[in-house]
Amino acid sequence: MTTQTTNAETLRTPADSFSAFLESPTRYLFFTGKGGVGKTSLSCATALKLSEAGRRVLLVSTDPASNLDEVLETKLTNKPTSIAGAPGFDAMNINPVEAADAYRERLIGPMRGLLPEAALRNMEEQLSGSCTVEIAAFDEFSGLIGNPDAAKGYDHVIFDTAPTGHTLRLMSLAKAWDQFLDNNTSGTSCLGPLAGLEKQRAVYEGTVKTLADASATTLVLVSRPQLAALREAERTSKELRALGVGNQCLIINGIFETRCAEDLTSQAMQQRGHAALKAAKDFIASLPSFVVPLRPINILGLGGLRVLLDGDVIAAFVPGLVNNWNPPDMESLETLVTDIEKQGSGVIMTMGKGGVGKTTMAAAIAVMLARRGHAVHLSTTDPAAHVAQTLAGQVAGLTLSKIDPAVETAAYQDEVMRAQGATMDKAGRALLEEDLRSPCTEEIAVFRAFAREVGQGTNRFVVLDTAPTGHTLLLLDASEAYNRELQRQTRSTQPEEVLRLLERLRDPAFTRILLVTLPEATPVHEAAELQEDLRRAHIEPFAWVINQSLLHSSSCDPLLQRREEAEHRYLREVVEKQSTRTAWLPWQAEEPVGPDALAQLASATLHTSTL
Repeated sequence: MTTQTTNAETLRTPADSFSAFLESPTRYLFFTGKGGVGKTSLSCATALKLSEAGRRVLLVSTDPASNLDEVLETKLTNKPTSIAGAPGFDAMNINPVEAADAYRERLIGPMRGLLPEAALRNMEEQLSGSCTVEIAAFDEFSGLIGNPDAAKGYDHVIFDTAPTGHTLRLMSLAKAWDQFLDNNTSGTSCLGPLAGLEKQRAVYEGTVKTLADASATTLVLVSRPQLAALREAERTSKELRALGVGNQCLIINGIFETRCAEDLTSQAMQQRGHAALKAAKDFIASLPSFVVPLRPINILGLGGLRVLLDGDVIAAFVPGLVNNWNPPDMESLETLVTDIEKQGSGVIMTMGKGGVGKTTMAAAIAVMLARRGHAVHLSTTDPAAHVAQTLAGQVAGLTLSKIDPAVETAAYQDEVMRAQGATMDKAGRALLEEDLRSPCTEEIAVFRAFAREVGQGTNRFVVLDTAPTGHTLLLLDASEAYNRELQRQTRSTQPEEVLRLLERLRDPAFTRILLVTLPEATPVHEAAELQEDLRRAHIEPFAWVINQSLLHSSSCDPLLQRREEAEHRYLREVVEKQSTRTAWLPWQAEEPVGPDALAQLASATLHTSTL
């Protein structure tokens, strides 16, 4: 890895210092950051390097939308699996759905034959919500940290965590349930009998203690040389410090230095990165920081991982492009919007892997619809939302909101207490208040807000910037379980927008879902999996949007040429195998922030220059 001298003024540590970090890592390493910054690639490469140094390493994904299997080219389960060609390197996925199934069976299994079938069915219904999925995944996660014997055969345990919002909740969940166990006297919760939770109490306490121990745990914040990613890393750093996780470092992945001074595209890419680093220089200087250069290939397999950290860039190049390659037919985002607006109202949702540009797409669509005279509401269900920063200005006819979990939870708790508590005695009110303090209540409150936003699409356009894939699916999957849980807590009729939510999401004349991707392996394949999940729920995507493509950039920089060539197979895969309708957007010399830039992005066509 070579020193990036151009960044010396911004970065106070040399670029090759990541190697020094690998010489004395703590036992537990957490890789976290905004979606799409390279957490999985870097966590895999770190595990590989440590195993090649003779250490025993276990790599664990806690991401509901994990792509660890693809990067390691190995089929993984929830048990450690050896990685072929890398002695000492094991990996596993914590699958939330499978973890929830096992969790339910641990609680219900011992009672089969002892309780009536009706009682068992009631317990199963109680344990069918998304909060059960989360606590079950946390059980698996905490068992590797809070139980001293769980991973005793490994020198290092590395966690490839989910996107930031999920990570923050995962890390705070131990304290949340710890406090709930301290205060609960009824013996019940939205997760059923608390006996199962009480058995895990010592493990949860051990997890909280280990996360706060600087000699045992390092939080590795991963970013790109991009303003949004660096802001997200800074926000995460502060919030995790508040949770007691203070031993942190920063890796800035994808630093680009052009080899072609006369090329406008590569010069713009370099300057864009430098500007983001300069804007974040105080944050970067506040903690140990390391850089990893941009690589010319998709980081897949052990060979790709070695290229990522060893810097064997020249060997990775394939000279020249396929000059006679013809791109498939693709549309502009504007043509999609033109068809969408014919209905006059409805819901548009952007979905896909974190970091592919869902927020930018949602903002661009909202701006274009508003400028065409429509009433538009732009909202987000993403815990790490950046909608306001992307919009960066007011547009006539466009309103903006964010579903804030804390605000929604407080409002929901107050509503339930007013509706139900008024007729209860003191003891009954105390039990209801206790139940509403459980972490599951937040899931219900956020889901209610999501249904409310979708309901607004009856008389205007509602554009929803959804959370990264795993969170979005949990939200959608919660619909029927939510109804049961709301009845359990309130014993009241659900709001009309909740009752009609699935009907509206499944109506192609009311809801249009855009799957957003980059022309790269993991984002495309993850979007394809999301499409299958949606179809199983009888929800058909409206179109795919391929964002930040280097196609026709005409760059003379060899690294960018190699990256453009690598796009070809994924462009064809989307158009020919996955999508019935595809829009294409070029790489942007400047991040599209503000109404004018967003409108210009939406009108870009396949033959529009990137500059």
